[in-house]
Formats: sequence, structure tokens, C-alpha cells
Amino acid sequence: MEYETWSDRQESTTVPVDEHELEVAYYDEGSGDPLVFLHGIPTSSFLWRAVAPELTAEYRVIVPDMVGYGNSAMHDGFDRSIRAQEVMIDGLLDELNLESVSCVGHDLGGGVGLRYAVHEPGSVSKLVLSNAVCYDSWPIERIVDLGLPATIEDMSVDELQKLLREIYQQTLYGEDPSDEFIDGMIAQWDSEEARVSLSRNAIGTNTSHTTEIDPTEITAETLLLWGSEDAFQPIEYAERLKDDISNADLVGLDEANHWVPEDRPETYLERRSGRTRRSEPLGSRRSSGDLSRPPRSVSRGVSIVLA
Repeated sequence: MEYETWSDRQESTTVPVDEHELEVAYYDEGSGDPLVFLHGIPTSSFLWRAVAPELTAEYRVIVPDMVGYGNSAMHDGFDRSIRAQEVMIDGLLDELNLESVSCVGHDLGGGVGLRYAVHEPGSVSKLVLSNAVCYDSWPIERIVDLGLPATIEDMSVDELQKLLREIYQQTLYGEDPSDEFIDGMIAQWDSEEARVSLSRNAIGTNTSHTTEIDPTEITAETLLLWGSEDAFQPIEYAERLKDDISNADLVGLDEANHWVPEDRPETYLERRSGRTRRSEPLGSRRSSGDLSRPPRSVSRGVSIVLA
């Protein structure tokens, strides 16, 4: 699916975040227990294009663009930190009349999921984290550099998109990364407003927002699907989360770098189809109102699945 097609399938609403009313774009398809997918930096909801539509036959799938990203608000003058993104998610779920969800988060989105699961334990029934920011694992140097005003002021839109394309090409797993994926990831950063927005997103990355929470307080059944070859968020942090969260499983994924939803999308879908041992459905949020790659083995002993 191309980015334009994904964007055409999005809806939008206005959500209060601190003192601001911010437009939030989101994908919302299917019916059943809701699954909420959260992206990180510098991606967008398009990150989940190979996963989310495959689950809509059985579940209501909700995939927002974080504020400052994708087709959500990008204007200057509001907080983009994961604290603010958590507020946005809470407001969006309230707008959609949802009381409890299963949450799937990657990178910064995983940090949002961690915070939400700690602060609103009754609202997160199950939690899946992939290469999530946590503890003091972040921010990484590349993102910090983008957040410096001097860096972004000296960079044109074309130069920014070229830089991001090179980052994806260098860090996606395999020798032939998808042009459709990379084109979609950089399409959102196509204007002066977007260029500044990415810089504001980057400077909003704050280690304190993950060190101030205690993962031992998470009660949701948790699955850590972690790309084992990730230099950005090494698997040692997943091992630490597994030790701290009382009901957590860790699956290290071979042939996966940081971008697990793109490198290994089938791992999320395998958990829907029950091709793992001791599997059970993930989630029950109640509503109040390149084929050339060789087959990959299924991880063993996983206790929760996506659907």
C-alpha cells in the first residue's frame, strides 16, 4: 500500500493536549476488540501498513499519527514529547468511546504505551512492545542532532528527505529495502512546516519521561517482540523490561533491525493465526458506545498473541 492510499483511508478528529486543540489523523477500520498501534520517530502510522489492515477482519484496528507527525497537526507551538503523546492517546480513545484497549507500540510509540500502561492500568488489557524506548535507552545521537535548531535551519526539505532516506536504507534489514516503505516514511516531511515539526519532535525526546515511570507497576500481559540486530534500542533493554514486568514474554527476532513492523511484519500476524504454542488472543478493549526473502521460523513459547 502506498502512502497516498493509506492517507486517504484515514479519518481525523480534534483532541485536547494541554492547552491546545490539535488535529489527529488516524486509521480506524474493522470491528471487534480494539487494537491500537503506535509509531515512533521519525515514522508515522504508515509504519503499520503491512500489519494493521490484515487484522481488521477480526478486530477494530486504530492507528493514529502522533501529533507532529504524518497527517496530524504539525504547526509550531505545542509539546511533542511522549508525555504529550500519552495525553493525546488518552484523549483520542475517549473521543472514540473506548474504555480498554490492547496496545502495540514501536520505538517512541512503545514509550507512550509503557507510560499509558503504568498510568492507566485499567485501560490497557495487553501490551506489545517492539524495540521501544525505555529507561535511559534514548534519545539516540542522530535524533538529538535533528532537534538542534542550528541543524534544521541549515537543512532544506530536500536535504532532510535525503538524509532520512539514507538512514532507512542503511538500517532496514536486508539488501533490498522496500522503496514503497521508504517513500512513505519520508513523504510526510515534504514542507517547511514539516521540516520544523520534525526538529521539534526530535528535541522533545526526553529520557526523564521513561526513567520517571516504574515498569514493575504494569499489570497488562506483555509481549516484547524485539529485533535482535538493533543498534538503536538493543535487546538488553528488552531483557530488562522482561525482568521488571511481572507478566512478560520476550521474543528476540532474527533478521530484524530496528524497524520490526517492516522487517518482520509476519510476526504480528502469526500471533493472530495461532501458529505459536500456548497462544491466546491479544486484547479485549471494550467499547462503550519482499516475497524473495526465505521463510522465517516462528518464535517458540509465546504466551500472548495479536489476535
